[in-house]
Amino acid sequence: MNQVMVETSHKVYPVIIGEGAVKEISRFILQMKKKPTRLFVIADEAVDAIHGSTLRRELPDSLQADWHLVPAGESAKSFEVFEECLTAMLQAALDRHSLVVAFGGGACGDLAGFCAASYMRGIPFIQVPTTILAHDSAVGGKTAINHPLGKNMIGAFHQPEAVIYDTSFLASLSEKETRSGFAEVIKHALIADASLLEEIQQTVKNAGDIKGAFLERCLQRGIQIKSAVVKEDEKETGVRAFLNFGHTYGHAVEALSGYGKIAHGEAVACGMIFALYASAFKNNLSFDIHFFASWLKQAGYPVEAGLNFSFKEIYGVMTRDKKAYGGTVRFVLLNEIGAPYVTDMTKEELQAIDEKFRKEADQW
Repeated sequence: MNQVMVETSHKVYPVIIGEGAVKEISRFILQMKKKPTRLFVIADEAVDAIHGSTLRRELPDSLQADWHLVPAGESAKSFEVFEECLTAMLQAALDRHSLVVAFGGGACGDLAGFCAASYMRGIPFIQVPTTILAHDSAVGGKTAINHPLGKNMIGAFHQPEAVIYDTSFLASLSEKETRSGFAEVIKHALIADASLLEEIQQTVKNAGDIKGAFLERCLQRGIQIKSAVVKEDEKETGVRAFLNFGHTYGHAVEALSGYGKIAHGEAVACGMIFALYASAFKNNLSFDIHFFASWLKQAGYPVEAGLNFSFKEIYGVMTRDKKAYGGTVRFVLLNEIGAPYVTDMTKEELQAIDEKFRKEADQW
């Protein structure tokens, strides 16, 4: 079992990662400085059907645990589901010392964290992620739901008490979910670790290669990278924005496709290619973008998904992104692998990049 400590300005908490990590949850809960009065589990209904009995067995017998199931995937992050969760929490008469447990993938964790942040202006919660994608979303305290006009536009920063990341849950993931989650690992490598990127490209030829000790090592390294960034900038006023590499364009593709139609990580993969083109345009990044895009395509990523929409459509969504500022669109670009920076992009610049992106897509 491995452990990574996440430090923020007002909280330090563990990410316990490894096969069988869920066995640590009871011990952790019972040793909390402020012992919870009761538990409220917000669980992805699909995850509950497969792994719910495992978590139920590991929760402490001495605490009452109410369970509330939510739809699988991004459809959970709606105003309607958010309200249903809060209603259930009120009906369960949770108090300020009750503990929310988020049990599912990134969407469920985002929703449950926002519910915990909102209930009584904030009660504690624990993340029990069950997907590869959640190695990124479960760490760092970003919680949110979606709006039809933008992804993650309604939310709060609310750090968990712990992240209990049992990698045995990952065995049940589909190829699409595996590929989607691993896109965030690739992102971490691009912004912080060139040697990790090289290892990934040498190892992964398709989703079936994303497994075992290699996957666990990648996840731990990704969490370490994110933890270091969050320690320096908890609320995204500076370097934490680096973690958005590929997300500005990716969120636009995800929103235009309809949340849940294209997986988050698949959209981010499209966004990373676009951001690499933007990096080459803006500062002559020396990187074989064609090889990278071809490799992603070979691994099964829908790298051409953005071509289904016009530049006008994509630009319209990007300008509503929470990172947009003063009429420009804020992008994370690379000076080189492992050296990200944030810059504002004009409509004219983005249109020129979009034209090259579309023109060269048939070469991938």
